[in-house]
Parts: sequence; structure tokens; C-alpha cells
Amino acid sequence: MDRLVNTVRPYAWGSLTALPELLGQQPTGEPQAELWMGAHPGDPSRADRGEGPRRLDELIAADPEGELGAASVARFGPTLPFLFKVLAAGIPLSIQAHPTLDQARVGFAAENALGISLDAPERSYRDDNHKPEMVCALGEFEGLCGFRRPAEAAGLMAGLSVPGHAPLIDLLSVEDEAEALRGALAAVLTMDDRTAERVARETAQALAESDDGAPDRDYAPYARIAKDFPEDRGLIAAFLLNHVRLRAGEALYLGAGVPHAYLSGVCVELQANSDNVLRAGLTPKHIDVPELLKVVVFEPDAARVVRPVPVAATPGEQLYPVPIDEFRLSRFELDGVEREIDGRTPQILLCTEGAVRLTAADGTALDLARGQSAFLPATGAPTRLAGTDSTLFRATVSI
Repeated sequence: MDRLVNTVRPYAWGSLTALPELLGQQPTGEPQAELWMGAHPGDPSRADRGEGPRRLDELIAADPEGELGAASVARFGPTLPFLFKVLAAGIPLSIQAHPTLDQARVGFAAENALGISLDAPERSYRDDNHKPEMVCALGEFEGLCGFRRPAEAAGLMAGLSVPGHAPLIDLLSVEDEAEALRGALAAVLTMDDRTAERVARETAQALAESDDGAPDRDYAPYARIAKDFPEDRGLIAAFLLNHVRLRAGEALYLGAGVPHAYLSGVCVELQANSDNVLRAGLTPKHIDVPELLKVVVFEPDAARVVRPVPVAATPGEQLYPVPIDEFRLSRFELDGVEREIDGRTPQILLCTEGAVRLTAADGTALDLARGQSAFLPATGAPTRLAGTDSTLFRATVSI
């Protein structure tokens, strides 16, 4: 077992206080957005096995089968196939979508061939992997996820009586729903900057004046977006997406091509080991419109909240089902009863409440306080979990 030392990424949208509170640290006064746990080369965790801290990706590369197990290496290759995070949103993240595996491979190769540096701001593909992801709320969490039905989006816009919305409402009236959504999003993304800023300002003003009393028209989340992004074209695009609220312990799964944005709150996020993001607004970062329109799946789909189910083979474990194998997220609510997990797969364990003691088959113990995490290589031996009034998340793979 390795206690992990992890990096916090200070993106501008991060909360000033949530991650320092989780980690038992004093706020720095700067936004703290994402705590990364894993072996992505962008910010790998570090572990000390008696010779000083070493990068987890380097430890795995030195002995892939010893760290990941032969089954994981055979199925996913000699790298940890997932990236685990805690995400803390103080203001909305960018509206974004992620590519399929084939799209990522083609896009990454194409940008390499053009000689675009991996850290260039105009880079869309920073690796050749896809990025399906799951978020599980640690408290009240709010976001946008997937397309509304075009008629619903048109009705929401029409209720604000913004003149600049009229062409979009017309596009949303096209009979073919996929065509309607594609046309409306493309129109927002290809507006010239001056027009987009004007329509966004008009939208922000209308939201500030809206009654918000109609039960079928909840403008509150869009009004909050407008406070942070009053001139951003993403404010207009946001009306095309479903609004969703999660309570603690509820989750969302987001496959390739699903547009989404996280608005506020703290969650754990488990995803394939990738950093590929195609943006559509609510950001000063690069927006690659042609590539985004290739990646997005233009299908209306209600956001489906995922709730955990008991795992018969592991008493006390609550699993969040997903349709992929690269990652598997589960949760233990420890109440004084010792639990046991198998060691056939590589895993990262994260304590989010209380304190948890991990005990290996040889009797070695490791204590995790709130905000601390550990990497467990695939030794094949079980690990015991003990804690009272404690919550532990388990990230691993399905084989």
C-alpha cells in the first residue's frame, strides 16, 4: 500500500475553500479546482517506498504487471487506465464534450503531425485516449448534462423575449431533433464575437429581470451562470442542455460526445486516463468549433442520475454501475464493522469522511485521514477496511 501525495490544480473556476477544507489545509486565497490521483503524466501522484517520493507513472512503468496485474495489462495496456479526482467548482466550468477512442487517436496524431506542442493553448488532444467519466456528489452538486428536447430549449429561450434568440428558436423548430440541435449549437458557436457578446448581454439582462415564477421555466441556474459569464456565448448555449441537481451520494455518467458543464459543488470524479476536452463556451480557453461539432452527439437525452447498488460479493460495498471497464467506482460507509476488498486489480482508495485504517494481508497497516488516498497494487491479496462514521471511495477497473 502506498500513501499518495497528490497535486491540486488551481484552475480559475475552482473553489477557494472546498479542497483546503477536505485536505485539512489553510486556503491560499487562490482557486483550488482539482485534486488529481493517479498516473496521468500531466500531474501524476507520488509515492515513497523508502527511497524518496517517486512518480506513480514511473513506478508502474518499471513493473507494469507487478503494479497493475497481468489481467489489467493484457486488457488495458501497461498504464493505469483511470484517473481519479476530487473536483471543487466555485464558478461554472466550461461547456465541454469528450471524444471517442477512435476520435482521440485520430485527433492526437493529426495535431502531432502539425507540430502543435502538447501544452499549446490551441491544442485539443493532449493524449490518444477517450475520456468517459463519472461524477459522484459529496454534497449538493449542480450541473448541465446532455441536450434538452429542442422544443423545451426553444420554450425556455422564448420566455425571456431576447431578440437575439429568435434565429435560434427558429432553428430549434426543425422537425428532425438532431438537425435542430446541431443547427442551434453551430449557430451559437459561429456567431461573430461582437454579436455573441451582445446576445449574451441581452440574455444576462433578461435573466436578471425574469420573475422565474413559472414552474416549467427554471431560470435560476442560468442567472447564476450570467453573473460569472455575462458576455460569453456559452451562456446562450447553456439553454440547450438539461439542468441537473445531485444530492450527496448521487452520480452522473457521461459517455463520449455528451455536452456538459459542472456549475457548483464538490464531487469525486473517476474517468479514463485522459485530459482531452473540446470546449463550447463559459471559458476564455480555445474553442475548436469544427472538431467540437464532430465530437458532440446531437441527441436529446434526459440526464440520468446513477445511484449505488449493493455488491453481493463484497459486503458493505455500494457500486455505481457504468457501461465501460476502464474504471469502476464504489463507496463504503464504514460503521465499525470491518470490511474486506480483493486485491486482484490496481486501485486507489480515498477517504472523504472520518478516518479509515487499511490492513494488508501481511498485517501492514496504513491510516487514511479525510482527504488522504492510497494506491494498492494488484497483489492478489485482500485488504481489510476499518472505520467508524467514515466514507471511503474505491476506484479500480472491471476485469
